[in-house]
Amino acid sequence: MTTIPPEDHAERVFRYASPDQLRIGMYVHVDLPWFLHPFTRSHFRIASEEQIAELRALGLRRIRCHSEHVNEYLRGELPAAAKPAAPAAEVPPANYAQADPVITVQEERLLRLREQRQIVTQTEKAFIKAAGIVRTATRNLLLRPEESMEELNGLLDQMASVFLEREDVSLRVMSEKCGGEEAYFHGLNVSVLSMMLARGLNITGEQARSLAAGALLHDIGQIDIPSRVLKKDPREFTRPERELYCSHVENGLRIGKTLGLDAEVLAIIAQHHEMADGSGFPHALRLEHITPLARVVALVNLYDNLCNPVISNQAMTPHEALSFIFVRRRDRFEERVLQFMIRSLGVYPPGSIVKLTNNAIAMVVSVNPQNALRPWVMLYDAGVPRHEAVMLDLEHETELGIAKSLRPSTLPPAVYAYLSPRKRITYFFDSDLLSPAERI
Repeated sequence: MTTIPPEDHAERVFRYASPDQLRIGMYVHVDLPWFLHPFTRSHFRIASEEQIAELRALGLRRIRCHSEHVNEYLRGELPAAAKPAAPAAEVPPANYAQADPVITVQEERLLRLREQRQIVTQTEKAFIKAAGIVRTATRNLLLRPEESMEELNGLLDQMASVFLEREDVSLRVMSEKCGGEEAYFHGLNVSVLSMMLARGLNITGEQARSLAAGALLHDIGQIDIPSRVLKKDPREFTRPERELYCSHVENGLRIGKTLGLDAEVLAIIAQHHEMADGSGFPHALRLEHITPLARVVALVNLYDNLCNPVISNQAMTPHEALSFIFVRRRDRFEERVLQFMIRSLGVYPPGSIVKLTNNAIAMVVSVNPQNALRPWVMLYDAGVPRHEAVMLDLEHETELGIAKSLRPSTLPPAVYAYLSPRKRITYFFDSDLLSPAERI
């Protein structure tokens, strides 16, 4: 019998065998995620009758094998010890999953995984297109204001309608290939996160659109600030540099008026650095003098700046940023807005690296505000290629939970490379929830 070393399996031709055709000596591949089978590897040579029994117990109608091993069995060339005394009963092809509830659960998991991967692909495409719209429009805002605002308004109208009209919108962290360092990513992030909170604020559709616009354009005044200042650690500002930086609020208000932005949007631009306790700038306003929409943007703006600071090695994880705001900065924000943000993002927002209760390491990739404590996570598994990484919906995996948050810097190099924690945390929302006509 031909010996096939494990390291050569990827270059061999495969055939499928039914469970009753499995024999000791066959080299098989179990085409299931690691958590759906009991074996230490997904591909191995069958060494015992116990392994054959476990393979048959999986309920698969066929199992992938190296083709020559199937041919050897069919020709009767496997060792006699590998042949059964009597053939196993044929697995009924029809209604088999219905007869075994465990198989139904496995099939449901695989279906959810396939659907989730499709959603990820769709959402990343939608994000890239939305980011392109924002990039082009903001670069041309002063040169072609009417055309640029028309493009932005189309995007903002879609965002407002999705977040207000659909209850099952999920917030997702984008992959590194979708990220970027440009300022418009910050504006888009703040806009998406602010819109996520809009449903809990009981605001009108017009107010939601103003919130999306104000959040997107809140830093528009930075156009007039030199990059050497914007890219400098704020803690190292000289007094003139700090005054120059703070002037972006007044600059933004001036530009906003030139663009004909409505009063609610202008208020967000003017007040996005004001704090409820009066510690903000430029006018040290207290809560009662800050508009409701500006209160939302001020909170989300700080959260995103903590996750994506100018100096990247000062970045907090999403979990750390939310905890920091709640523990050390909550007196600076309206209590109900902060509470709703925590309920919407969950304790472990998308982008957080976590350890599960079974000690597996994972990254939170998506959260539904309806059940933020049970997010989707992507698991680290050295035996599964990165592009096929297993994702679990903790809402359905009730036996699993999140034990704690981990700092990416503490991960072993292999785990870090696999999960590839984002250098920049960038969010977008499910695009599969939009009809084809609504999709960006």
